[in-house]
Amino acid sequence: MKYPRVTHASRPRPTAKRQAGFTLVELMIVVVIASILLGIAVPAYQRYSMKARRTEARTALLDLAAREERYFSTNNTYTQTAAQLGYSGAFPQNVGSGYYSVSIGPGAAPLTIGNSYVITATAVAPQTGDTSCITFTVDQTGLQSSADAGGANTAGTCWQ
Repeated sequence: MKYPRVTHASRPRPTAKRQAGFTLVELMIVVVIASILLGIAVPAYQRYSMKARRTEARTALLDLAAREERYFSTNNTYTQTAAQLGYSGAFPQNVGSGYYSVSIGPGAAPLTIGNSYVITATAVAPQTGDTSCITFTVDQTGLQSSADAGGANTAGTCWQ
């Protein structure tokens, strides 16, 4: 049996095959879109985290103020001693996740130790990047205040 001779002209031509994968342009478009999304998402997440840490500071201050009032109700005096308020160690000490340091001191003159207190929470690194709410304070009258990095009162925004 004879087979027909296949010539170059009678051979079927191979069709062009599409290569699998991405072109450089497609890859660069994806990189640009991912960069834009990260540029928006990361700062928003950091702001959210800083606001959440403020809540820890406010909660710690209000807890200490409540402990001071309980101590006062049984002893007829306020204290600046951590152990008498149920804390170990001495003040100042970090509270919560360690983003704020809490300290207790007597109120402003003429108030003295025993008849007044001021509890202060001060931001610790990396929370110091939250320049609008560096410190939170509460005193024996329940007055809540806060200050930004320049010392200006920001209680209207930070205690919300």
